[in-house]
Parts: sequence; C-alpha cells; structure tokens
Amino acid sequence: MIVKTRAVILRETRYRDQSKICLLYTREFGKMSVIVKGARNPKNRLSSLFSPGNVVDIVLYKRDGREIQLVSDGNLVLNPMVPASDLERFAILYRIIDLVKQTTDGDEKNLPLFTLLAGTLEQLYRPDTNFRKLYAWFLLRFVSVLGYQPSLKRCVFSGEELVPAVSAMKLRELYFVMNPGGLALPAASGAGFGRKRLITVPLAMQLGAMAATPVSALDSIHADAADIEMLCDLLQEYCGVHLGHVRSRKSMVIVSQIL
Repeated sequence: MIVKTRAVILRETRYRDQSKICLLYTREFGKMSVIVKGARNPKNRLSSLFSPGNVVDIVLYKRDGREIQLVSDGNLVLNPMVPASDLERFAILYRIIDLVKQTTDGDEKNLPLFTLLAGTLEQLYRPDTNFRKLYAWFLLRFVSVLGYQPSLKRCVFSGEELVPAVSAMKLRELYFVMNPGGLALPAASGAGFGRKRLITVPLAMQLGAMAATPVSALDSIHADAADIEMLCDLLQEYCGVHLGHVRSRKSMVIVSQIL
C-alpha cells in the first residue's frame, strides 16, 4: 500500500553500501523505522533529506507486519541548518528528539504529540528564538500530552485555587510536588508526600503562564536566564519521575557542558 505522511527524523543509521535505516516519528503512524535505498549516494535527491531533526513529507510502501517500511520519495519541509547552524539549537534539538525516541512506542498514532513535536521544531529553527525557554515549554507540554499534566492552578492536595490563596496568605514560596504532579500550598504538603521542590511564587506563576501560552506567543513570557534554567531543571526532573523508562541523564549532562 502506498501512503503519504509527514515525519520527523529521529535517528539515521548506515546500511550496507549506500542506504540508510531511519527512525521516524510520523503524523499518521507514530514511531516507525524505514529504509531509504541509496540515501548515502550524493547523486540521489533523497540523500540530504534523512538527517536527524529534519521534518519531511514522505511516500512509503507500507506493509502491515513488516518491521522496516520502504521509502520511495520525499520532500524537505524544515531543516535545522536553516537559517544558520547554531550549537545551542542543535543541543536543544538533540534533547528533544532523544526524549521522543525514549518515551514513545512504535505503531501508535498520537496526533497531539506529533503536532507538538513538529510545531516546536518549527519554532526552534527560527532566528532569534530563546532556545532554553522553548525547551522548558516543550517539556511541560510533552509530559502533559503523555498523560502527566501537573496541576498548576489549584493546590494538588487541597484543590484550593492558588492565586487567591497566595494573596490571602502572603506567600512567597510554593511547593512543586513530583508525584502527584503539581503546585501545592506549604500547609497542605506534609512531610509524607515524597519528592518536592520549594520554588518562588513568581517562578510558579511563570510555570502556569507557560502552560497557557501557545508556542507562537512564547516571547510574551518574560523570564531571566536563571529562572529559565530553574524551570528546565524542574521539568526535566518531573519528566524523569513520570517517564520512568527514560535512560540515564548522562547524555543531557554532556550537552549542558557544551552549552
């Protein structure tokens, strides 16, 4: 059966003399492996399409039950080299596609996840993007799409609305509780509630604003570099708690050292 789909390239592997086997995350079929014959031949017009981070429209010869599908044609939609190569952009790109590779199952269509991934990469490849802020935004949306959305408007334990409670109690800090996920009033988060981190109220409000803001309006969230770094660390820890089969974070540490 000949089918068309949009896909994000997650990994490429050399195969035999001139071919590639690639891992994709597709709009119609979820995560899947494909073979691209002759893709390492510079004379083949598909040779530049199948690199990690590229977003492509592809044509497949798809057969149910076959582990590796055959690509017959494709066109480039987005490329991380455009408008220019950037070390920090590639570091964030590596984190994003590595997370998707580790935490998604094959042959399971997830249109919200594909839309999130493709939309994030589109923003990532634009000039003047704040890469770290975008990464924090992606982590929050990613873990929410997978079913672990944290409670950011109400105390995760008492159910009390946070904004009026913070004002009434004149609070300066809230807890971010890892499991169950969300913000909690200090009085409601007892010692027996496991892993949690104390964060400032402004940082908690930035987290809530980030959850309510589409990627196209991310510039409207004003946060300094230290706050963005704290949000990245907080959300990476949260992802690690709820996506328990994620590999060691060693690779993430290496990328952070590069930055």
